[in-house]
Amino acid sequence: MRRIAFTFALVLAAVGPASAERLVVSLSNHRVAVTSSFTGEDLVLFGTVEPDNARSPLRPPYDLVVTVAGPRETMRTRRKERVLAIWVNAETREFVRAPSYLSILSNRPVKEIADQDILRRLQIGLDHFLLPQRFGSDLGDTAHDDPFRLAFVRLETQQGLYREDGTAVTFLTPTVFRAAIPLPANAPTGSYGIEVRLFAKGAQVATATSALEVIKTGVEQYVADAARDRGLLYGLVTAFMALFIGWFGSVVFRRD
Repeated sequence: MRRIAFTFALVLAAVGPASAERLVVSLSNHRVAVTSSFTGEDLVLFGTVEPDNARSPLRPPYDLVVTVAGPRETMRTRRKERVLAIWVNAETREFVRAPSYLSILSNRPVKEIADQDILRRLQIGLDHFLLPQRFGSDLGDTAHDDPFRLAFVRLETQQGLYREDGTAVTFLTPTVFRAAIPLPANAPTGSYGIEVRLFAKGAQVATATSALEVIKTGVEQYVADAARDRGLLYGLVTAFMALFIGWFGSVVFRRD
């Protein structure tokens, strides 16, 4: 009997203590409409930390990391070299199914929230997020200081599509928080996944997920749908409009 009890204690120690917290989150707007006058939008994620059951005590202070990832795309980074006074593309690296938008938002710098091993395993932070690259017929990630990876992240950051902000999450009380999610004017359309991770003393104790959608509306949506679904008709109409505008311009500005 004593041996059974000892074995049970070892199993509990290996599993770890049961989580005492759960996250309840809500987004200010789950659908963002993009029109010709769209200049960007700031969304707000609200949430609370609640006990998993009535007898579970909460353990503040907490840290929170919100990762927002946009639609996946395959993109390329090119390195230029100077050959005989001319800049040419020397080497190309393809990033396969990389997020077209990526924001890592937290209440303080992520490197202060947890150990590097935990951040790497959970893909938290721009340095640790998985960005698969194609090497010939192989596919895999590289070190965070890989030149092509650094250049790719830098270019996306300059366009406002990638960001890491250690001040975007604010705890209004020890258990109530808000996170500001900025969407730039050039935000890609599609579905965005939101992952919320709660940490206590460097360990993840709870997670939650949400989502939002960026869509085109009005004339922009009609044109985009026509170009995608009726390519031949769209091309013919576009060519006809170009010819008509050229003819109309020649008539209006004709010199007699």
